[in-house]
Amino acid sequence: MKKGELYIISAPSGAGKSSLIHEILKRGSVSGSSIELSVSATTRPPRPNDIEGQDYFFMTKEKFEDLEKKEAFLESANVHGNKYGTLKDYVNSKLEAGINLILDIDVQGFEQIKQKDITNTSVFIIPPSITELKSRLLKRNADTSEVIEARLKNAIAELSGANHYDHKILNDNFDMAADELYNLIVNRGGKEAKHISEILEDLLSN
Repeated sequence: MKKGELYIISAPSGAGKSSLIHEILKRGSVSGSSIELSVSATTRPPRPNDIEGQDYFFMTKEKFEDLEKKEAFLESANVHGNKYGTLKDYVNSKLEAGINLILDIDVQGFEQIKQKDITNTSVFIIPPSITELKSRLLKRNADTSEVIEARLKNAIAELSGANHYDHKILNDNFDMAADELYNLIVNRGGKEAKHISEILEDLLSN
């Protein structure tokens, strides 16, 4: 059996990463391609509709920290008082089963994995403009103006790390971005648009 590959996908909030990943998983299910989204471990308490092993691997803070000491995570982070991490054994079992595994993590998590020299293909999703990014965040109607401004500042910081990734995909046209990402994962191909570096420079100059 051919071993699966690990795909790390990052993006600033509002760039459409979650929607793209959902579309890729849907296409993979229809075509019979072995693509799955990695499940993280967390110390966050389960919500009413959460399913153990499907949404997260829920564990106590003590167990999580014990696993951290044993270096059982590919990457981990503390978010709003709760810990999140990607378990090495879980990822390895999926890859050995021939499954292409998508890891949805932020730039900090990617940098942790990069330092450990773990074989992966990394993809950064880029919004067409800061104006469009702000528009998408406003359309969510889920955050205060202060939170949105904070997210925009964080987006600039994350965009500055985009060139560390193997591939950059512009999410200006959703279907085209999904086609590009799907082709990259299923056919392990795809060429980066020549103008994407210019768009990234424009984003960072704002």
